[in-house]
Amino acid sequence: MKATDTDSAVHSKRVSTPCHCWARVAIVLAAGLLAAAPLAAQSLRAGYNRDVIYQVFVDRFFDGSSANNDPSDPLFDASGTDLQRYIGGDFQGLTQKVGYLKNMGISAVWVTSPLDNRNLQTLNGSFAPYHGYEMRDTLKPDEHFTDAARNWAAFDSFVTAAHNAGIKVIVDFAPNHSNVRNSGENGSLSANGVFQANYATNPGGFFHTGANLAGGQFDSAYETQYLTLFDLTDLNQENATVDALLKGAVGNLQNHGVDGFRIDATKHVNWGWQYSLANAIYSNRTSFIFGEWVADDSGNPLYRDMLKFSNRSGIAELNFPLFTRASSVFAQGGSFIDLDNVIGQQQGDFAYQNDLVNFIDNHDRQRFLTVDTSSNDRKHLHEALAFILTARGIPCIYYGSEQYLEGGNDPDNRRRMPAFDETTTAFKLIKALSTLRNANEALAFGSTSERWINSNVYIYERKFYDSVVVVAINKGTAAQNIGGLVTSLPTGSYADYLDNLVGGVSLSVLAATAGGYSTANFALPANSVSIWQRDPATTTAQLGNVTPTAAQPGVKVIISGQGFGTSTGSVKFGASSAAITSWSDRQIVATVPNVGQGSSVVTVTRSGSSTASNGFNFSVYQARLVPVTFTVYNAAPTNPGDAIYLTGNTVELGNWATTPASAVGAMLTNASTYPNWWLTVSVPAGKTIQYKFIRIRADGSVTWENGGNHSVAVRASGVGAVNVSWQY
Repeated sequence: MKATDTDSAVHSKRVSTPCHCWARVAIVLAAGLLAAAPLAAQSLRAGYNRDVIYQVFVDRFFDGSSANNDPSDPLFDASGTDLQRYIGGDFQGLTQKVGYLKNMGISAVWVTSPLDNRNLQTLNGSFAPYHGYEMRDTLKPDEHFTDAARNWAAFDSFVTAAHNAGIKVIVDFAPNHSNVRNSGENGSLSANGVFQANYATNPGGFFHTGANLAGGQFDSAYETQYLTLFDLTDLNQENATVDALLKGAVGNLQNHGVDGFRIDATKHVNWGWQYSLANAIYSNRTSFIFGEWVADDSGNPLYRDMLKFSNRSGIAELNFPLFTRASSVFAQGGSFIDLDNVIGQQQGDFAYQNDLVNFIDNHDRQRFLTVDTSSNDRKHLHEALAFILTARGIPCIYYGSEQYLEGGNDPDNRRRMPAFDETTTAFKLIKALSTLRNANEALAFGSTSERWINSNVYIYERKFYDSVVVVAINKGTAAQNIGGLVTSLPTGSYADYLDNLVGGVSLSVLAATAGGYSTANFALPANSVSIWQRDPATTTAQLGNVTPTAAQPGVKVIISGQGFGTSTGSVKFGASSAAITSWSDRQIVATVPNVGQGSSVVTVTRSGSSTASNGFNFSVYQARLVPVTFTVYNAAPTNPGDAIYLTGNTVELGNWATTPASAVGAMLTNASTYPNWWLTVSVPAGKTIQYKFIRIRADGSVTWENGGNHSVAVRASGVGAVNVSWQY
C-alpha cells in the first residue's frame, strides 16, 4: 500500500492517545447536556423486520415553514431549482406529511440528520450541505430544518407526530467526518455551541490528516478507514474527545425520541470502534442500526470484511450486492437466475439476513426510472418494488419512487418531491405489501426458496413455519406458461393478494406431492406480479428475530415472532431466565440475564406450555464495550496474503479462534509502519482480558507468538491503547 507522509505521524498520535483538559471539559459538557435533554415518549415498539422504511431528504420533501428560508443566504435558492443549495424542506413540512406516510403503510422513516451543518461557503462555491453530511455541532439542530434559534421543538414535534401514527424515526448519522477541510469552516466541530476543534488546530490528533481516497484505495482496509473521503475532515474515533462527542450525539438524539440510526459510510469509519458505538446505542435504549458499506458484489476485496462486520458488530447493512443485481435485472434486462444466485449466496453468508436493508433507489445512485430506458419502465419499477417488499430483509423506499420521480447522478437524484398523489399504482402497491409484511411472518422472518425460474420469470417462496407467501414476477413482454410449479401452499384456490393491481392471477393448488403441493398449469401475464399467501393462526411459540443480536447483561432486547400467547411466559438465555418488561403474542421485551460471556441460545416458552420455541443465537458480552487500540511491534514476518490477527479469551476477541472469519482482524499495517500492526477492538469495560497475536498465512496455517498470554485491565470508560512486542 502507498503511504502518505502523514501516515506515520497519524499512527503515533493514535497509539499515544493523549489526554487534555479541554477534552475532559468537552466530555463533561456533553454528559450534562444529555442529562438535561428532554426525553420524548418512546414506546418499545416491535422489531423492524415487519417494517417498511421510507428514506427522506428533508430539504427536498415539503416546505412547512417559510420562516427558516433566508433569501439572503448564498446557500439557499428561493426558486428551488438549484439542487446544490437548500430549497426549503424542513421538519415542519415532514410533520405535515406524516398522514401521507401512514396512508402508504410506512412504519419507519429514515430522515436527514437534524444536526447543525456547515454554514459558510466552500472554495468551490455555494454547495450547501442540504444532505446533512457536514456536521458542525454534535448537539444542536440545523436552522434550515428547524428554526433560526436552532431549537429542537420542530424535530420533537415531528417525532411525536410520527410515533402517534405508529411510525418509527431513523436518523442519518455520519461519525466519519465533520465538514470540508481547508475551506468554509475548515472542519470546525462544536458541542452545543462550544468549539472543540478544526482542521488547523487538530488538538491531540482530533482529525486524521491523510490524503483523499482515490481509485483502488476505496477497497483497502487501511486506507478506506484512515484516509479522507472527498475532503470531509476525517474524525479520529480513537481520540477520547471524539469518541465522547459522537456517542454523546447519538445519546442526545435518542433522548429526543429517535428509534434507530443509519450510519453513513460505515466502511470508512474505524471498524472496531463502531462495535462500541452500536453497543452504546443499544445500552441506552432499544434501537435498530444499519449502515452504508458499499461492496457491490462478492468479488469486492472488502466483501468478506463487510460480512464479518455485519455478522458481529450489531450494525446491519444496506444490501448493496442485492441492489446491484436487482437493478441489473429489473432495469437493464438482466436474468433472474443471476438475482437468485445472489439471494442463495447471502443466505449462506449473512448470519442475520432478515436485518439487511434492501432498496432499488437511493440518494447515491441514479433513480430506477432513469436507469431503465425502456417503454415498460414503470411496469419494471412496480416489479422491482414488489420484489424488495417481499424479499428477505427490510425494504426501504426512496422518497418519490411512488410518484415516479426520475433523476440521474447526484444531485439530480435528489429532486424536490413532485406530488403527494395517493392514487398511483406504486403508492397502492407499497401500501398493500406493507400491510402483508406486517401481517404475514413469512415476509418478516421466512426462508427464501426458488420455485420456478428463467431469465424473465421468477417465482419464489417465503416460508416461516406454516406461514407462506409465494411471489410470481414476469418482467418479460410476453406471457409465460407455468407448469410443474410446486409450493408449500396446501390444496385450494388462492386469489392474487394484490387483486390484479399489477396484472396478477389466481392460483389453483391440486394435491400433495414430493416437496410440497403441485399446482395447475397457468399463464403468467407479461409484466405482472402475482402474490399468493397463507397465514394460519398458531398456538406454538415461533421465534423470528432478536434485536440487538449482541449485548451485555442488563440490556433490553426485542424478541419478535408469533404464537407467544397473550399471557406472560418465559424467555431463557441458555438455562437462565430473563426478566420480562412486556409480552404480547408477536413481541416480547426482555432483559439479558446475568449469564457468562459467549454464545447463548435464546428461546421462548408460552405460558402453560413446557415446549420451548426454536432457538436464536445471541452473543453475550461481559460488560459495556469500550474501544482499545492494540499495537504489536515487530510482528512475525508476512508475505502477500498473510496477515496478523488478534485472539483472546472473550467473545469480543473470538474466544481463541484461529480462522480469518472468527479471530479479530486482519490487523492493519502500511509501508511506513511495517512490521508493526495495529487494530481498534471494542472490549468489555473494567475487565481483565487475556490475548495473543497470531499470523494466519494465505493457506490458512497459523503461527502463534511464543511466551505467555498478554493481559490487560481494560479501562472502565473512554478509549484505550495497548502497545506490546511480538514474543519470539
